[in-house]
Amino acid sequence: MWSADEVAGLCYTHYSTKLPKQGKPNPNREWTLLAAVVKVESAPEREACLNVGNLQGGDASIIPMTKPKDQPCEVVGRKNPTSHSADCSDNYDPVGPENKRKTEETASDHVTKKIKTVIGDSAFEVTERIAVQYVPGNQQNVQDTDTSRSEFITDGQREILTCAKETGLIGATVMDVYRTGAKCVLGERDDARRPGIEYHHVGLLRVKPGRGDRTCSMSCSDKLARWNVLGCQGALLMHFLQHPVYLSAIVVGKCPYSQEVMQRAVIERCQHISFLPDGFHVQEVKMLQSNLQFKHSRHAIQTAHANGKAKLVPCGAAISWSAVPEQPLDVTSNGFKQGTTKKGIGSRQTRSRICKVELFHVFQRLMASISQENLPESLREKKLETYWEYKEAAANYQEAWKVLRNQALGAWVKNTKDYLQFT
Repeated sequence: MWSADEVAGLCYTHYSTKLPKQGKPNPNREWTLLAAVVKVESAPEREACLNVGNLQGGDASIIPMTKPKDQPCEVVGRKNPTSHSADCSDNYDPVGPENKRKTEETASDHVTKKIKTVIGDSAFEVTERIAVQYVPGNQQNVQDTDTSRSEFITDGQREILTCAKETGLIGATVMDVYRTGAKCVLGERDDARRPGIEYHHVGLLRVKPGRGDRTCSMSCSDKLARWNVLGCQGALLMHFLQHPVYLSAIVVGKCPYSQEVMQRAVIERCQHISFLPDGFHVQEVKMLQSNLQFKHSRHAIQTAHANGKAKLVPCGAAISWSAVPEQPLDVTSNGFKQGTTKKGIGSRQTRSRICKVELFHVFQRLMASISQENLPESLREKKLETYWEYKEAAANYQEAWKVLRNQALGAWVKNTKDYLQFT
């Protein structure tokens, strides 16, 4: 049986020793995220598969997969931390610094802004995930705090401190509540934005924040909740599978962490769902945390530069690596292949290898390699042309997705059909 530290350590080692320097952050001023999908096997001399820097969700979201009895992927328990293989998910969207902003701040690192609040004779350091609950007392607290002085303090924290000043409250108990920058989607109620633990309404669907207009990309916890019912293989691969591919565990690296919040966000929001098609269910995925820290995480970089004055920013580049024989590496910057010029944007040469259209072309090549009589029934003798048509033809998957939307994720943001009508 593997441990959280073993899986995290394997992924960190792969990142450090097998991925190129190109695309990694400059540790003097940049930080990044690491995420990996790990397939656990007993077979020796297998490699891990990493997808680095472009999935949000904390220091490192490392997902070991073990096998249901009838799952087509052969996966068994691990014995040797060097004997793993993994299959990369196609759900990682390369993002630049705009969309990585606070990397959903729910699971990013803390202890950055050294604001002191005093209650009686005790001093508390306000962390990045600041929440202030006010109690009576004589003190010099947030009244003297200049909320504009630190680059690390978030907009939500400024709101809390500003609210405290305006209300004239003079007592404070400081606690960490994992503030998120992700915005509630249209159709959901908005956050209360009250001081302390009542700032957010929990359980709502959210989109990644960005620094300008709202994005259409759902938050990572929402995507994980969806995968926990539909599987992480997507609609296209479901044509070739008898059962969805579920994650057996989610391992989070060393960072602010709450088991209760993880359970609620990924499992409990959808636990009441009924009447799913055969093969689909709400997976009881394990939630684990490693004690090992990713060396290029936000917290690690901030700790290393605690006394410095340089502004630390998220890395705008992303590395995607998968255990495939051809073209395993993809390095992008702001969503395009690294080195892309303004003139080249929009051309095929600048596309990431893991964007929708490129993955669809891989799917089409797979179909072309199979004789008509050996194709899955859902693809046989059908005049399907566009990406959208092939996804819709995965009837069981689409039925499960309809049930999930109707019973739990009704406000999920969907792109218009026009964006999916490509060949």
